[in-house]
Amino acid sequence: MELTPLLNKKLKSPLYIQLYQYIKKEIETGGLPPGTFLPSIRYLCEHLNLSKNTVESAYQQLTAEGYTESRARIGIKVLPLEKTLMPISQFQDHTSREPQETRRESAAKYDFKYGDIVLSHFPHKTWKRCLQDALNSGEPDLFLYGDHKGDIGLRTELAKYLFQARGVRCSPEQIVICSGTQYAVSLLCQLFSIKGGLVAAENPGYDGVRSVFLNHGCTIQPIGLEADGIDLSQLEESRAKLVYITPSHQFPCGMVLPIQKRLKLLEWAYHHGAYIIEDDYDSEFRYQGQPIPSLKALDTKENVIYLGTFSKSFLPAARLSYIVLPAGLTDQFQEKLGRYSQASSPIIQRAMYLFMKEGFFERHIRKMKKVYQEKHKTLISAIEKHFGDEAEIIGEKAGLHILLRIKRQADDIIQKAEKLGVKVYPVSDFWIHPHDSTSSVIMAGFGGLSETEIEEGISRLHKAWFSSSLREW
Repeated sequence: MELTPLLNKKLKSPLYIQLYQYIKKEIETGGLPPGTFLPSIRYLCEHLNLSKNTVESAYQQLTAEGYTESRARIGIKVLPLEKTLMPISQFQDHTSREPQETRRESAAKYDFKYGDIVLSHFPHKTWKRCLQDALNSGEPDLFLYGDHKGDIGLRTELAKYLFQARGVRCSPEQIVICSGTQYAVSLLCQLFSIKGGLVAAENPGYDGVRSVFLNHGCTIQPIGLEADGIDLSQLEESRAKLVYITPSHQFPCGMVLPIQKRLKLLEWAYHHGAYIIEDDYDSEFRYQGQPIPSLKALDTKENVIYLGTFSKSFLPAARLSYIVLPAGLTDQFQEKLGRYSQASSPIIQRAMYLFMKEGFFERHIRKMKKVYQEKHKTLISAIEKHFGDEAEIIGEKAGLHILLRIKRQADDIIQKAEKLGVKVYPVSDFWIHPHDSTSSVIMAGFGGLSETEIEEGISRLHKAWFSSSLREW
């Protein structure tokens, strides 16, 4: 490591004192954490053009005061700070933060966070074996950048899976592997060169994708929702040539776009020469009614760009998502973005290919459908049991979250819940204008909680919001 302090020979303070004070401050503020080895005396003398005596004196002072220790033939090691050695201001900040952090952890014992998955059912051994097999294959391409569209084996397996699971007919050449939905949308923004252009989006809708559009200089045209999904009359009036939509489980409201409306949306796209970006982010998990084909499966005019992800169905940390391009856009993609390096690890992609090819992925999906269905059933049952007609469930037909509308004025319901150890989330961030959101609606994800935790968490929510003994909060 290197240390590069600003040392001034014109100051009255000796250079060794200036060096000592610089290192001391870095230790106290965390710039040099415990266990770090300082540069050797010889190296630092050459690096800073200082005499050996200057550096030795600074190091000796640090050791004398307990900031470091000298280990023979190893070097000068930074020691953990005792509280008495910490600056008074930092010690006060540390002690004032500590109880809050501790309370926050205990307050979130029942955390209904959207996006969490149940890790206890993750096939660790199988996935580890697929990773090991990928590494042991000895293929040189796995250790390089990989194909710019992604592993051909994985794209081939995805094409098969999408046809079987979502009715999507596509070739591997139409599929582009990405490192997350936001990255996928960023690529599409560049593909269409839509800087300064108009993009229609559901309102409320996924704020993560909305941020990508805004960061690419797009103007967002908010399209309101009806009871069965996006308001097509507003879309018709928008004059947009691109719309982003979550039809299989609208985010965050949860409605499923009916087949009649899907067909009308496709007709709108065809007649206006527009493209639909279909984000099918958690379509695997449906709890009521028969599955509805994806928009892409119904698209005969090549107006739908399909986005999928492994984050909900498999593992967020894999950072694997994908785009299915209309056949007519594949050449354009190659021309504009063909020189982009693949953003997702070729090793992870190859392991995922093996995981799918050997049937493990379909088995995992079938298992997780049952697991999440039981969690969903427990959640709905607990809400009905504890709340009765005091709350309304929104968007319970699919996915890994619901919205809950509390039938009372409650501006501080999130804070009240947290005081009883339950974490639920506002929906205001998903509105283009947050003040349009109502404070009596919260989001509750259930994927990462056990059935026991779901039951207890809902029970505590009711106590927090309706118990007469807590109304003075």
